[in-house]
Amino acid sequence: MLCDTQEEKDFRERYAHELRKKKMQCSVNPHFGLDELADEVKSVKRQELITPGRRGEQIKHEEISKEILRRLSLRDRPFNYDEIP
Repeated sequence: MLCDTQEEKDFRERYAHELRKKKMQCSVNPHFGLDELADEVKSVKRQELITPGRRGEQIKHEEISKEILRRLSLRDRPFNYDEIP
């Protein structure tokens, strides 16, 4: 794994923050509804085909994967009433 430069760390943080704002469809059928996260994946893949090997696209793929895993873990986590302040 590559060590990120400060510029890459800043980019990674900003991009992760933007991904948290995107909506993700939770239903079985992907043809209905708005899925901004899937659109972002398509956009990154398309850009990667145009300019392969760019570090920005690699970082975006990593951050999208992390965000999807984060959302799945939150969705599958049982609700705990004790966590409510």
